[in-house]
Amino acid sequence: MNFWKPMLLAVSATLIVPLIPARAQDATAVTIVLPAGPDRLDPCETPRSVIGRIIKQNVVETLVELDYANRTTLPRLAESWEQTAPTEWVFKLRQGVTFHDGTPFDAKAVIHSLERTSDPALTCITRTKYLDGTDVKATEVDAHTVKFTTKTAVPILPTLLAQLAISSVNTPKGEYTATPIGTGPYKFDHWTQGENVVLARSDTYWGDKPVIDKATYVWRSESSVAAAMVETGEADLAFSIAPQDATNPETDKVYPNSDSAMFRLSVDVPPLNDVRVRKAINLAIDRQAFLGSIISDKAELAMQQVGPSVLGFNANLKPWPYDPEQAKALLAEAKADGVDVGREIRMIGRPAMFANSNEFVEAAAEMLRSVGFNIKLDNLEMTQWLKIANKPFAEDRQPNIFLTMHDNNSGDAAFTAFFKYHSKGRQSELHDADLDALIVDAGTQAGAKRAEQYNEVFRRIYEDIVADVPLFHMVNYMRVGKRLDFTPTIANAVELQLAKLKLN
Repeated sequence: MNFWKPMLLAVSATLIVPLIPARAQDATAVTIVLPAGPDRLDPCETPRSVIGRIIKQNVVETLVELDYANRTTLPRLAESWEQTAPTEWVFKLRQGVTFHDGTPFDAKAVIHSLERTSDPALTCITRTKYLDGTDVKATEVDAHTVKFTTKTAVPILPTLLAQLAISSVNTPKGEYTATPIGTGPYKFDHWTQGENVVLARSDTYWGDKPVIDKATYVWRSESSVAAAMVETGEADLAFSIAPQDATNPETDKVYPNSDSAMFRLSVDVPPLNDVRVRKAINLAIDRQAFLGSIISDKAELAMQQVGPSVLGFNANLKPWPYDPEQAKALLAEAKADGVDVGREIRMIGRPAMFANSNEFVEAAAEMLRSVGFNIKLDNLEMTQWLKIANKPFAEDRQPNIFLTMHDNNSGDAAFTAFFKYHSKGRQSELHDADLDALIVDAGTQAGAKRAEQYNEVFRRIYEDIVADVPLFHMVNYMRVGKRLDFTPTIANAVELQLAKLKLN
């Protein structure tokens, strides 16, 4: 730790804030700076922060809204719901609501949205992260009543439906859209590729009229640039500024973002198919050295891919120690048994995945090299990174150490375990029948039994399989301009409701 800390502090101190001229402010319009631009604006992709922060609950709404502070659910487009059988739920829909294209919000729109999201022709993250493994169907009882039926019991179905964005029946099936049509307080205005996305207040919204009438989203990968834009008045709010740029206590606000950072390992590809090699990677990374240098000292060391606020979090797991000598010994032992520990391993990052993520992967790669790993480092742009993040994985791929961020702000391990670790999970490298069975059964349980089984899921992944390299439960710094009255919360990991912004 003493070796790495000065180096990391030196890296974090080298960034310089440029001067950016202020702009003339429109009285009821805001400009919001994101760390990266969207690759699409499809409603079925709203769980991805790069999309959800723009359109979720702004343009497209959900039947149910999560109350993050109280860990419960609230009515949104659904007024009420009840479980009528172990595998059946009935939802009553809000009446008098129309989409931005003039079509009615009704049972047919809900069924259309579920069918479109569930269509395997689209790799919607709402399906692959939340709906896979549930086999949920929707049928019309009447124009404003929908019955949801599942193959097995899903006790948290309302929480799951808080992720299903409802869009107009005119949204085509089988293809992505770049022009979302929803019921929200804002309608999609335009998207200028590479420059900005603009939303305008909807005059037909069913709820209260928001204060903000227009929002322009721009993106800057450099944290110092984003922070300076708010400081000079060119923008009103900037997500995810780096710790070293959060220098103004009046405007810079830290909040838990529900994201956990990890390196995913290609466990089937030599030499990563040897558990000793996977353990050596975990032992070689000095996680503690990053905290307070290029990672905020408010972040926490991670042992699993859900944070302490999630049902199923296993509090008995302990962080990997930093032990480079033990890492070297494990590699030597594996090499003596014929494992090709000198094979080139590809470490893959992505610019602006989180503040200082480039600096993080560079330092982590050097830590691995120092114990004997042969690391090739690649930082990929979003589209290239997504191809590697999701199945199908290339059969002839190099062994890779893949940096990823996973958010679980829905409060239940079901939204992590299947997606990340079940054999059929979209981002899972594992093929373990016993683990699959445990994940599926845990999803049918409730209360203490549910938590107990997910505890065991994460224990097996972390201690027995050593499937990945847990890093940090992250926090974000948001810079909020002096025009706005707003305090960020964990909800802002994946959404920013413009209707909740107030002007000073």
